[in-house]
Amino acid sequence: MLHFKLEEFDSPDLPGTGHVMDKTFLNLLDRARDAAGISFVISSGFRTLEHQNELKKQGYPVSKSSSHLKGLAADISCTDSTSRLIIIESLLYVGFRRIGIGKTFVHVDLDKDKTQDVIWVY
Repeated sequence: MLHFKLEEFDSPDLPGTGHVMDKTFLNLLDRARDAAGISFVISSGFRTLEHQNELKKQGYPVSKSSSHLKGLAADISCTDSTSRLIIIESLLYVGFRRIGIGKTFVHVDLDKDKTQDVIWVY
């Protein structure tokens, strides 16, 4: 990977878990970052079940079958519409087909067990 370190994808409650991330996902995300030409700040990568449950307790919209638990998803910090467009365009350009748009992040995953060709909002 050119643009990321595995530590950026660690679950906050268990350092070193970035290595659980799916390599195909990471390579595709790296290609998207290269195509975008702007930094991707990862706000959430791999999640342990414990961390996922803590987020749910805090009121975050998390799924029981979250792709983060499989190492197949990341949330990219984003707070302005121009960067959001650049990020989404680059994700689509490299072949991602599952994107979620939040107010402060863009979610992307490569979970083939879920519906493809979708973009949703939080």
